[in-house]
Amino acid sequence: MKLGIIISTSDAESVWNAFRLANFSRKEGDEVKVFLVGKAVDYVEASTEKFPAKAEAEKLVASGGVILACGTCLKLRNKAGDVLCPLSTMKDLYSLVKESEKLVCF
Repeated sequence: MKLGIIISTSDAESVWNAFRLANFSRKEGDEVKVFLVGKAVDYVEASTEKFPAKAEAEKLVASGGVILACGTCLKLRNKAGDVLCPLSTMKDLYSLVKESEKLVCF
């Protein structure tokens, strides 16, 4: 299955659960792409000891999952992209939605 996950919150528990689903899906053999939009581009800073979203994101990237992040949302926050929050576009979000067999939003 091709799973697309869109995250629009920086709430640590919600982002952590989204990445946990992504990692579980990768273990099941699914293709997984996560797109971060709006406040979600701040998830690394919002990650906590109780809800380690950053660690889950690192697992996803290591297992071959893909993370994309809204470039406009990053620029509005004076951030540059990186491995856990790579600069992407609305075209990338559109492609994720179009190509996904299932789409989940957090």
